[in-house]
Amino acid sequence: MNLILASVASALPDRANLLKTLETLAIGAAGGLLFLWAGLPGGLISGAMTTVGIAALAGRPLAVPPLLTQTVLVLLGISLGSLVSRQLIQHVSSYPLTIGLLALATFCSTFGSSLYLKRVHGWDSTSALLAGSPGALSQITILAVEKGADVAGIAVVQTMRVIILTAALPLLVALSGISAQPSPVFGTATASPLELAALIAAAIGVALLLRLAKFPASWMFGAMIASSVLHGTSLIEGGLPNWIRNVALVGIGALIGSRFARMRIATLLKHVNAGLGSFAVAIVISAIFVTVIVLTTHVRFADVVVAFAPGAMDAMLALALTLHIDPIFVGAHHLSRFVFVSITTPGIVHLFGRPQEDVDD
Repeated sequence: MNLILASVASALPDRANLLKTLETLAIGAAGGLLFLWAGLPGGLISGAMTTVGIAALAGRPLAVPPLLTQTVLVLLGISLGSLVSRQLIQHVSSYPLTIGLLALATFCSTFGSSLYLKRVHGWDSTSALLAGSPGALSQITILAVEKGADVAGIAVVQTMRVIILTAALPLLVALSGISAQPSPVFGTATASPLELAALIAAAIGVALLLRLAKFPASWMFGAMIASSVLHGTSLIEGGLPNWIRNVALVGIGALIGSRFARMRIATLLKHVNAGLGSFAVAIVISAIFVTVIVLTTHVRFADVVVAFAPGAMDAMLALALTLHIDPIFVGAHHLSRFVFVSITTPGIVHLFGRPQEDVDD
């Protein structure tokens, strides 16, 4: 209990950061509402992300504190889990094939992007491999520091990938016309006050257990697992009120956009071409695998696109929520990618990266 209280206390923002947080949320809310008013797909996320990102690059010291970040992730997890039904669970049998193809796509995308960065932009092998690896940004950054890689360049390339995907995927799915209307399996009813209390308590409890077990993305996945079990077994009907879900979507968009607050414009401009080029390579490779799956299985195009998108887990799951996409399918695949990248990247860098002696010189 003392550990939990200490964690919560350290996550609270001090007075100096409170105005910074309020400014970030205000800018994000304004951008989200503007994009929503314009009728853009995924407007709350992409609008908040865009406006906060622009303000951060303009020099505003924007940030989302840890406690608020954790709250947003728990709310998103609950909302994702509330979309689960027996109809969705029946499709789990098709996952081994697509997860296997996802691992292969991740491997090919990493090497394809790193080859581009080395040949076209002259990056060293270690930095190129880490920049080309999709997802698991925290682990990639730690490994980059340990190996003496170009941390700033890697951060720009990885962040640009997430930003572009978060903005572009809703448009792609909308243009496809496949997920233009909500599927009938996705309910929008609000749970009763007693059910909401039980739902939130279960979500936080499972999230804390996963966090103690050092499970990846524990806040979101813990809440999603608890909510999925309660909804999949019909113990609870309905989910969070729509306005709370919308606040969480704005929050995750603001969180993504605030990553630019740690970047200087000069650093961004220096690596923008590398980021765009490596992103294009990764998307082409992922598109090949998506095409194969769509042509050979019965999985929906929108589900496969978001599941195979080489972006951050939290952003892609948030898009699954706002685009009415199967949360179990997307969550299982992005968790699998996270585990695959976390386990294999150190070995890949050791085998194909720059020799350790060069790093120490």
